[in-house]
Amino acid sequence: MNSIVISLGGSVLISDEMEKSYFQKLAEFLKQIINEYKVYIIVGGGKTARSYIKLGRNLNFDEKTLDEFGIDITRINARILTSFIRYSNVEIPKTTDEAKKMDKKIVIMGGTTPGHSTDMVGAELAEKINASKFIIATNVDGVYDKDPNKYPDAKQLKQVSIDKLIKEYGTDWGAAGKNIVIDGPALKIIKRSKIPTFVLNGKKLDELKKVVNNENFNGTIIKI
Repeated sequence: MNSIVISLGGSVLISDEMEKSYFQKLAEFLKQIINEYKVYIIVGGGKTARSYIKLGRNLNFDEKTLDEFGIDITRINARILTSFIRYSNVEIPKTTDEAKKMDKKIVIMGGTTPGHSTDMVGAELAEKINASKFIIATNVDGVYDKDPNKYPDAKQLKQVSIDKLIKEYGTDWGAAGKNIVIDGPALKIIKRSKIPTFVLNGKKLDELKKVVNNENFNGTIIKI
């Protein structure tokens, strides 16, 4: 059975306008594909994690401690999702090796260790299980030439090479709570493993369905 890995941004799952209907539609979609795919979902920390990290930074906590705050929030977010999708795992794995060993059709987890985002966790897991697709479901419609939340004239990139992204963002981890589409350590793994990677708006589940079904979608394909 093929496997797919979805890195689901915390701001997609947990937001000010979050609705129960999103959880219901996500669960319905996952039920539709679990006979064809084993699905791994890595949940991010989102706005909640960034708020705690901002507070900790103002209190002069070190970066490792700030990362650990974020990791704790990602695991809470993952527990919310796995509690709703009752045919997934109960215990939240703390490593990608633990996730790989789980025999559930849907495996949900959060962050692992300091020094990277949940996107890197997703890329690492996708590499270990030889996933057929790695989907980064964020809160914007793919990769843009600049931040679309700040610049109204930002242009969506339908395709972008992994080398261009690495040239622009590097492969290092900057700081806890950094809000970028894909973090550097994740880019490094994607390039190394040649993982088919797609970036889309996770709030638009129809676009997620299109990627899974190999259809044209509104988002970005990362060319390896």
